[in-house]
Amino acid sequence: MQCVTSTAFGPAELLHRLRARGSGTAVSPVTHIERVPAREGRPAPWPAWTEPAVRDAFVAQGISVPWEHQAAAATLAWEGTHVVLATGTASGKSLAYQLPALNALATDPRATVLYLSPTKALAADQLRGLNRLGLDGVRPATYDGDTPREEREWIRQHSRFVLTNPDMLHHSMLPGHGRWGVFLRRLRYVVIDECHTYRGVFGSHVAHVLRRLRRATARYGASPTFILASATSGDPAGSASRLTGVPVTEITSDASPRGAVTFALWEPPLLEPHAEDASPIRRSALRETADLLTDSVIAGTRTIAFVRSRRGAEVIASTARQSLNEAVPGLGDRVAAYRGGYLREDRRAIERALLSGELLGLASTNALELGVDLTGLDAVLICGYPGTRASLWQQAGRAGRAGDEALAVLVARDDPLDTYLVHHPEAVFGRPVEATVLDPGNPYVLGPQLCCAASEAPLTDADLDLFGGHGLVEQLTAEGLLRRRPSGWYWTHRGRPEVDLRGTGGAPVSVVEAATGRLLGTVDHGSSHAMLHPGAVYLHQGVTFVVDDLDLEDAIALVHQEEPDWTTHARDVTNLSVVNVRSYVDAGPVGLFLGDVDVTNQVVSYQRRRLGSGEIIDTRPLDLPARELRTVAVWFTVSPQALTAGGVEPGEFPGALHAAEHAGIGLLPLIATCDRWDIGGLSTANHADTEAPTVFVYDGHPGGAGFAERAYGTAAEWLRATREAIASCGCEAGCPSCVQSPKCGNGNNPLNKEDAVKVLDIVLAAL
Repeated sequence: MQCVTSTAFGPAELLHRLRARGSGTAVSPVTHIERVPAREGRPAPWPAWTEPAVRDAFVAQGISVPWEHQAAAATLAWEGTHVVLATGTASGKSLAYQLPALNALATDPRATVLYLSPTKALAADQLRGLNRLGLDGVRPATYDGDTPREEREWIRQHSRFVLTNPDMLHHSMLPGHGRWGVFLRRLRYVVIDECHTYRGVFGSHVAHVLRRLRRATARYGASPTFILASATSGDPAGSASRLTGVPVTEITSDASPRGAVTFALWEPPLLEPHAEDASPIRRSALRETADLLTDSVIAGTRTIAFVRSRRGAEVIASTARQSLNEAVPGLGDRVAAYRGGYLREDRRAIERALLSGELLGLASTNALELGVDLTGLDAVLICGYPGTRASLWQQAGRAGRAGDEALAVLVARDDPLDTYLVHHPEAVFGRPVEATVLDPGNPYVLGPQLCCAASEAPLTDADLDLFGGHGLVEQLTAEGLLRRRPSGWYWTHRGRPEVDLRGTGGAPVSVVEAATGRLLGTVDHGSSHAMLHPGAVYLHQGVTFVVDDLDLEDAIALVHQEEPDWTTHARDVTNLSVVNVRSYVDAGPVGLFLGDVDVTNQVVSYQRRRLGSGEIIDTRPLDLPARELRTVAVWFTVSPQALTAGGVEPGEFPGALHAAEHAGIGLLPLIATCDRWDIGGLSTANHADTEAPTVFVYDGHPGGAGFAERAYGTAAEWLRATREAIASCGCEAGCPSCVQSPKCGNGNNPLNKEDAVKVLDIVLAAL
């Protein structure tokens, strides 16, 4: 390794240096290079309605004129039209909503604005931007879970531009709407930033939180205009209308200038097998990304590495720090990890260090994917496909914000979808981004949200038109949750309904160091069984801890610091029963079904695996409660006779179906706006409810999230891509690139790659 240089390399030179590192392998790690050309900007004059003080504040920040899309969206909003601006990263969406909002505050001294973002980091960044403008009388303030109690009353009484998130709106502002009455009565605009992130169950919950907000403002005599900002997405107007419940006009033509982007698809090399008869394994994407981050920092290039998991962010950061300190002592201090679950002061310190240039490299979860202004980044490393093309381009757009050239590298994980994409670049670059999937009619979302609305004010027939809950309200009344009175339906309990917007299954689990009582961070309830079981290895800011005890009732995990030479992987068992069939296709020996299912899942043990080699040391039992889930699934059945005629022997049915299930789950994100962690699966040679060999794929959220419906509607396209991914993989018996799954509860056994292709051939031929 070389010493760190004083000047950063350009994207082309940096990519050349990174490729040189992999030159010792037989096959180049770069499978494709896409060059996205630079684009000239199209400016527009300031709208005639702009107040001079507001215009001057923007000009003082270096914004001499807006771009065409900013002026168009701002004017629609100023005229009272609900609008969504769906343009690329760094296209200046903030100006489009700040301009009408600040103009309203300048022309009406009583007006107020509410800003909603999906992350605290983004709200904090917006607050910095508003404060820099320095306009009198705006008094912007963030109101979130980190806001001290003593500040909250001041914000309610005095702030005219409140920045918060859907969770705070749901848990605090709407239940306490009486205390917010003056603010709500004067509300002119509701800004919903990064609205494409509101998808699945979370998005469906947020859709009803926004309907509750509309209902509350109407009670106080206000009818605010909604301004939504989104990454480039399919059907932004339709998605925004489903989210808000009002007609929305879209602006999608991006008139901002953009520097050229060099986008490389990168497949880590195969490693020599340890034993003569073993299959070669691919170098891990985490290790590969850590090395690329190391080389980028040594080259003086400011780089962010996005990684799917919190643990992955910690591993990449600590590995890069270690390598950098070996090359140049002390250089490792210029790399950090950033993820959810950190304490507020830790997050803010990292954000400041990145913005100041004190940090050269950062390994982050998607907590920094959104519109936080990370000015000056030169390169983005994306460790594993982030699940959607919208997220991919959002992350890639974090670099080159000042119009400079930028480098983006997608490092493929050993995973069917990642492998498919790096060898089929047209699936990445040749397609429009996905539409946002959400279903406000999901009864598992709508029922609890009707209870929340009733606890805020009695539900009327007009409210049921707003929420769409005419059938469900009678069921809630029969269950004793609501009571009918002449004036409407009333919430029957003393406390408020406990509703988790993010579908994580309960309160976050606090991770506490047993010896000191120090709070290290939090883990969402849904992940706690797998991440915080007794004996689990837990990483926090490069320090390793081992879990001593998990108390699910009090939501606390006690840990101690240790440096084991192994990692842990939870094992689980799943049972599934069919509740009803919503729709089906009868294709002779093959059946394709969509319906409701009950899924029971239990983490029953964990493996300890040697660091580096991944060798399994032992498997240890666990005693954790089972979890039950009613959700939506898509499944196909194949008659045993058709399988046998297609060349699959009865003894190979389980392995063939299991391999097809894994690959199907891996490839579904190509079709639906989900990732493989949003969905689950089950395969069996003879299911009790179908009485046939069956493969199920189900949504991992109560009531479903719209993913199974999407799979059912595009089954031929989905299964054809699945078949191609398996058949084109160069391994002999199946590997993580095709049919092995990182989340398999059965340890990827049994699997039959060759027969999985035969199963899918039979299904596709029949369909």
